[in-house]
Amino acid sequence: MVMARIRNWWSHSKTVLLIWAICLFFSYSLLQLAFYSSSTSSSSDSLTSNMEQRSRLYDKMGKDLDEHGASFLNNGETSQSLSLSELFTLKDGSVTPVLKAANPPVRANVLYLSPEYSVPISEAVKQIFNPYFDKAIWFQNSTLYHFSMFHASHHIVPVPATEEEIEAEAAAVRGVAEGLCPLNIFLDRVVLTSTGVLLGCWQVISGTDPVKIRAKLRSALPRAPEKQLYDAAILHTSFARLLGPPKAQPTEPDKIADGIQLFHELVARLNNQLRGYKAVVSELWYVEEYDVLALALNGRMNIRRFRLGCSRT
Repeated sequence: MVMARIRNWWSHSKTVLLIWAICLFFSYSLLQLAFYSSSTSSSSDSLTSNMEQRSRLYDKMGKDLDEHGASFLNNGETSQSLSLSELFTLKDGSVTPVLKAANPPVRANVLYLSPEYSVPISEAVKQIFNPYFDKAIWFQNSTLYHFSMFHASHHIVPVPATEEEIEAEAAAVRGVAEGLCPLNIFLDRVVLTSTGVLLGCWQVISGTDPVKIRAKLRSALPRAPEKQLYDAAILHTSFARLLGPPKAQPTEPDKIADGIQLFHELVARLNNQLRGYKAVVSELWYVEEYDVLALALNGRMNIRRFRLGCSRT
């Protein structure tokens, strides 16, 4: 009789324990699902927000030429407060970059666009702009297309560093790269600024957003200048720089608007050909630029290349 009661109690207890275990399992699963859903939603919302921020920024950049005119026709300044005459000489129809030693060297962190994607862009730019500008244009080296992310030191706020400090910075950047995922991107639009820079403005489909990349680099490089050169959300590449007027540029004041219109037409043609162009970015570079704007002007530099590892930590 007693044994029968014990068996009944044990059987009932096992049933209760099983029910409790099932309930706990499903509760835990639901919590995990809710957490994943919330995390995914937050990540998606962040990506959308950054895309919208970039779109607003690109809209503003697209109006720059109309609002400020073609200042590059009058030896205007670049976005980094350098005059065109400081960067290039135009003699006998040949453009030559003016290479000046950067003291201390600029230390830039850039995402790299490989020739697989950069060469078709470069060819399209040359095809459309060469017939109108002949030699009064500087084309970015297609093997050095890049997206500026963060500076450990720049020419406006120099931050000197010893060899040991530079090695420590490079190691920190390598650590950042290991946690970044390759960026799948598309060309949102091409714009021409008042300073004559032909820029590719990109959006991110997937991968680590530039806002997050810059935040990680900021944490990894605490000695870096507080004031950086670019907006935290921007993802842009220089394709070329116009250095003078196109052939048959109007000189009469009432026809200057026609000259601006020609610039718009050329940019529109390029957009028709390239807008929506997709690419994958999978390298972060730590670059010591021994000449001012060495990446843009084919100057002296030391490049450390790091693959984006996409490790989850």
